[in-house]
This record gives sequence, C-alpha cells and structure tokens, in this order.
Amino acid sequence: MTTEKKLPRKSPGTLGVSSKGILAFLEGAEAASLELHGLMVVKSGNVVAEGWAAPYAPNYPHILYSLSKSFCSTAAGLAIAEGFFTLDDKVASFFPEELPSVVSPHLSAMKVRHLLAMCTGHVDEKYDPMEGEDGNRWIKGFLAKPPEKEPGTHFMYNSIATYMVSAIVQKTTGKTLMEFLQPRLFAPLGIVSASWDSCPHGVNLGGWGMSATTEDIAKLGQLYLQKGIWEGARVLPGGWTEEATRCHISNGDTPDSDWAQGYGFQFWRSRHGAYRGDGAFGQYCIVMEAQETVVAITSNVGDMQAVLNLVWSHLLPAVSSGKITTDDSNGLLSVKLASLLVTPPEGKATSETAKRVSGKNYVFTADEKNNAGKIETIRCSFGEKETVLIINDGDGECRVVCGNGDWAESETTFRSAFKNRTPQPLKVSAFGVWTSKNVFTIKLCYLEALFSPTLALEFDENRLSFELKGNLGFVSSDGSKATGAFEV
Repeated sequence: MTTEKKLPRKSPGTLGVSSKGILAFLEGAEAASLELHGLMVVKSGNVVAEGWAAPYAPNYPHILYSLSKSFCSTAAGLAIAEGFFTLDDKVASFFPEELPSVVSPHLSAMKVRHLLAMCTGHVDEKYDPMEGEDGNRWIKGFLAKPPEKEPGTHFMYNSIATYMVSAIVQKTTGKTLMEFLQPRLFAPLGIVSASWDSCPHGVNLGGWGMSATTEDIAKLGQLYLQKGIWEGARVLPGGWTEEATRCHISNGDTPDSDWAQGYGFQFWRSRHGAYRGDGAFGQYCIVMEAQETVVAITSNVGDMQAVLNLVWSHLLPAVSSGKITTDDSNGLLSVKLASLLVTPPEGKATSETAKRVSGKNYVFTADEKNNAGKIETIRCSFGEKETVLIINDGDGECRVVCGNGDWAESETTFRSAFKNRTPQPLKVSAFGVWTSKNVFTIKLCYLEALFSPTLALEFDENRLSFELKGNLGFVSSDGSKATGAFEV
C-alpha cells in the first residue's frame, strides 16, 4: 500500500524567495478575476508557499485535463527504458487487427515519437474516433484517418494521439497507465489520490481524464527538475527528463505566447527557458530549471496565458533573487494564502419570499431552446441554515445542499451545465444568498472538478425562472435558462 509523502516546507525568505512577489501574483490574479483553486510554489525541493481558495482544499484531487499528458509521457519513458517498445517503433505494428484495408505511406511511417511530439502528420482534429461507424473503437478510428503530411513535419495538438500512447503502454505491458505507474512513480513519490478515467475498452484516456492534488502535480514537476532522481534514488531513466522536455517540433513563432515556444514529448516549452505540462481552464505544472523552482496551479480560468503572464511578471522575479531575507511581507503573504476564497455572491441569508415558496414544486415544459437540460421539476426547501435544491430531469432527482450565506458541502449528480447528469455523485460545495427579495442565487463549486457556475432562481407569483451563468466548458452553457410554473 502506498504511503502518502509530503514535500518539505520552508519559509520563503530562508531560500531567498520574495514573499512580496508571491503576494503580488495573488493580488494580480484577483484583480484580473482569475479564479485560482490551488497554488504551490516549490523552491529547491521545499514548498515555500501554498494556498487553496475555499471551498477547495489541499486533499481534494482536481481534474487535470491535458496536464494528464505529462503523466502519460512519463509512463512511456518508463516503458521504453524497460524494453517494452522504442520511440522508433511504428504505431501500425502494435495494432495489426485495427488497421484499415489500405495503409497509407504516412500511417506506415508514423512512430511512437510522433505521437508523443504531436506531429503525427494530421493537419486538423476534424475527426472523432469515438463516434461514427467505428464508434467505441477508438484505436481503429484513429488509424482510419490517413495523415495528410509526413509524420514529424507538422505540429497538430490533439488528445487522441496521447490516448494511442496509453494504448501502446497497455498493449505491451499488460497494464493500464495507473497500474503501470503505481509502483514506478506513484509509490516512490507518495502519490495516493490519483485516478484516471478509461475508455469503453478499459484503456486509461492518456491525454485527459486524470485527477490529482496540487501537491501531486508539484511532485511530478520536482521529479523532472531533479532529472528523475527522488530521495537519492533514480525513479525515471537517465536522460528521459531532458528528452521529454526539449523542443522536438516548432509550434509557432509568436515571441510573447507560451504556446509557440516549441513542443516536447507531452510537455510545452515556455518563455524564460522554462517548460510545463498544462491542462484546459488553467491546470499547470511549471518547471523553471535555472531558478530551481516548480509552480503547481489548479484553477478555473478562460485565459490561460493571463495566468502565465502573471507567473513571469511576479513569481519568476520572486524566486530569482537568491538573497536570504526576513521579508516584511511574509506575514501578509501567510494571511493572504490562508484567506483565499472563491468569490461568493453578495446578498442576504434569508428573505420573506423563502417561507412563501419553500417546498413548492415548479413544473417545466420541454423546450430545446430554453430548457436544454430537459428539467421537469424544481423544488427548494429553505431551512434556517441550509437550503435543499431538488431538480428532476426525468431520470430521477438531483439534490444540492447549499448554505444560507455560507458554504455547505454535499454530493450531487447535477452537472454544472444543462446537459445530462453525472454517472456518479460529485462532491460539491454551495453558497446561497438572496441577491434581491425574489432572487435566490447559488454559487456551486465542484470540489474535484473545476466548474463553479452560479445558479439564479427568480420566484414570481406562480413561476420560477432558473438561469445558469459563468460556466466554463468546451461547449458553453453560460446563460442557459428555463422557466417553470407552480404545480397546484
């Protein structure tokens, strides 16, 4: 059984890190309305700053999206070192039973290294191996789309290429990524809460679907910073960290973009000589080799470059001085880190309307435009300290408990978007206030995901209007609305 291990902690000044600079980073994110969930700054192997925006907390795994790719790359490096396959093995050789009837020259030339470096020869992502004639046959779907260009000549970022790396690891080792990494990576680093979603065939998704804590992310970055050595023992094969994080292919020439500095094996080259793994909506593992620093961030942001700009403007100088100091800002930083908070709505904990509408069942009509979630009924039970929101979407009831003027934690199958329910209950913390006499507003934070939408319920005489706002996603649901009438 893996034992959890914590990174050592030291105060910023003892390692020459400016508390004032870290504080400026947090204040800059706040001023730009960038919703950070977790931050950990590691200098010379020691955590010098850490904080989580309540209701998020250090023990909650956070969905990583494409930051999963860097963990998948790590598995590939370990499998290669153990002789299961090589970087120059042909992708087609692993799956002869899934190949199309005619194998194009470009598909025939595609190697494992091309999957890792996102240069398979495909020029777009206008295909989905998970749908169509080959639906749920993901490997066959990938192989069925002929690469338009010679592999190795064209960068095209996509997640299915990483899924193929996961499939190759599983095909050759007989173990999923999670199973393969458990004794080789997770156990040595003391990572105990990681998980990884799988496709219908039981293959870990590779390019997405992993969840881990902020400290787990920091540990991966620290392992790479230490060239694969952990507590004096070699965990990753010699030379792999350098090979995985160097530039293998150009991905643009925009000097002020961190997405145009070159791409490695599932790691992005960054400005200022750094490199990183990252994932949608602001999940980062940033390694600054020259400064012996790792920055791990989880968040819910729409502008990922804005976060990196703040890293370079404030955190980079903060970890670069090297002067041992008793920084006067250290106390202010400690207070700031301890008081980070996802901004809840402002309003009153109760309203005279609450008593009038509590327990009433509001019925909604089917309307694809204004009721995309196919909500059938909504009922709110207002208590003294908590309110229970019950939504019926035709497949049963979804229940959310929210605090009245405070955060309350529960589990729910209600999704943050008006689109189906979750197959398993998710941990959620909800904060509810009356933002006006007749409008009860709820801030929802999915504690092991990242979404934090706001739900506004407006009670009229005999009607309820229900609106969702501020929900990031690959398919936006911001501004989704539905209106129901009270059932007499």
